[in-house]
Amino acid sequence: MLTTDGSGKICILSEEVIGRIAAGEVVERPAAVVKELLENSIDAGSRAITIEVKDGGLSLIRVTDDGEGISREDAPRAFQRHATSKLQSDMDLWSIRTMGFRGEALPSIAAVAHVRLITATRSAELGTELEVAGGLVGNIADAPPVTGTRIEVADLFHNQPARKKFLKSIATECSHITRVVQQAALAWPSIQFRLTHNAQELMNYPAARSQVDRIAQVYQPALLDQCLSLNAALPGVAVSGYIVDAIYAKSSRTPQEVFVNRRPIRSLAVSHAVGEGYGSFIAKGCHPRFVLFLEIDPDRVDVNVHPAKREVRFSDNETVHQLVRRAVRRTLSREEPPNDSKEQARLAGSGWRSPVSVVDPSSVRESLLANSTPSAWQGGETQLAFVNEAAESYARVSSTEVVPLGQINRTFLVAQVGEDLTVIDQHTAHERVLFERLLRAWTTRKMEAQALLIPDPVDLSSAQAALLQQYQGDLEKLGLEIEPFGASTVLIRSTPVGLGRIDASKFLQDLFEDLAQWDSMASLEARVRSVLASMACHGAVRAGRLMRLEEIKVLVEEWRSEGEITTCPHGRRTSFRLTINELEKMFGRVGW
Repeated sequence: MLTTDGSGKICILSEEVIGRIAAGEVVERPAAVVKELLENSIDAGSRAITIEVKDGGLSLIRVTDDGEGISREDAPRAFQRHATSKLQSDMDLWSIRTMGFRGEALPSIAAVAHVRLITATRSAELGTELEVAGGLVGNIADAPPVTGTRIEVADLFHNQPARKKFLKSIATECSHITRVVQQAALAWPSIQFRLTHNAQELMNYPAARSQVDRIAQVYQPALLDQCLSLNAALPGVAVSGYIVDAIYAKSSRTPQEVFVNRRPIRSLAVSHAVGEGYGSFIAKGCHPRFVLFLEIDPDRVDVNVHPAKREVRFSDNETVHQLVRRAVRRTLSREEPPNDSKEQARLAGSGWRSPVSVVDPSSVRESLLANSTPSAWQGGETQLAFVNEAAESYARVSSTEVVPLGQINRTFLVAQVGEDLTVIDQHTAHERVLFERLLRAWTTRKMEAQALLIPDPVDLSSAQAALLQQYQGDLEKLGLEIEPFGASTVLIRSTPVGLGRIDASKFLQDLFEDLAQWDSMASLEARVRSVLASMACHGAVRAGRLMRLEEIKVLVEEWRSEGEITTCPHGRRTSFRLTINELEKMFGRVGW
């Protein structure tokens, strides 16, 4: 409703309209409601939080915690705009130490949904129950004195059909909620988080003893096998966490998590610093992956620059950038911390940790060639694996013939292809061959599955199980049959014909990273290509495997038959070639 004194064009908005406008800034989608309620529960000192969702959050969002609760006197005040227990004066805005602080969340949510609150403090003989409709608090009733708070949000956006129309599918909205809970769990490992959707449990993270334990819960231990620990500090700012070793970098950007004082944020400065830290360590088309936690003096960071608190502003952007960039670079290069006694003393006096400490690389359980065949070469001998054959006189071969010559370091194949000398990466070349065949089979609707003799069991996280349920039908069309085997375990029953034996656990980790990106991909072709590329990568011959001359010849011929493409599906190089003319110039034979 609008009001005016009749003498001008400027109208004063009603409180109802003001509330809806404010809600539009805070409550973008159901996941935003979950985020705001979670932050309130965390600030209340909760040790266990349960989130129950129906129909992607549109029908119901129920958050239950065991925090300090709200008194009967404060319960109705919590639904007034700009009412908060987390600020006492405007000076507190310059040193925010809580997750929520604006006092906008509950009234904004109540403006676009039906809300029911049940709460009790530890000292109360009775709890409090109240309902809010249209932003107005109804009758207040007694409730059982169970310490903590339960808040139910029903019929979200019932009075905003335009906003409701622009929401995505139930599965997509549920995935956004899953991410919110996942980020909260990463930031607060000492709290138990449980999430259900339509009565089905999606996540259950028990309280963890350490940050690394919580990362293992969320991403599975397989990710930690590929990670290096990072820990660095300067006066007023410290960074810790885990970065994926460059040799495991992929086209996927999952995970790329940044937390500032336990608040999940987006920061161009931090992301750019991480990218510069990786620099030339990663191949073109691959991206860094990391989970980083920044601890900054609250008076040096402004968390009040975004309505949904997704962005922050640092008082010294350059210091944060340099700290992160140098920490990432030193961690990847396995450098020792700088030995500067004055710097160490200065940092010790500031109360922060020493500049950079990097875990021993031996703590990462497997290296790139952990599963390779034991080397046939010992001592200081070269690993250029040529087969001894009778010497033959030099003769140029036909333009189509492949003459295998050998293998370098059990990774690169050497062959004469026509008149050219060609060096081929055995893994990326085979990956390209498998990818082209799989893509052709899918395009022509001739994708066939082959049953595995012994299905491999793989443990999944709750988020991964939710993704599998969402896309299981699509995966079966690609020849992948994956079936549940217990509460959190699945079996790979079949893979596409011709793929060969794969490491099921590692393959599924990559597969779920691909699936997590599907919603952001515009076309079906892009989605299919990402999964086929993962299948090809895991089915291809690995670096470190000894290959006989006959195998080399077959692989090179197959690579040629697929068009001699010079990159694998992930953008890495497959080959290097010297033509006969280039060789003749090198050896000064031109003009003889």
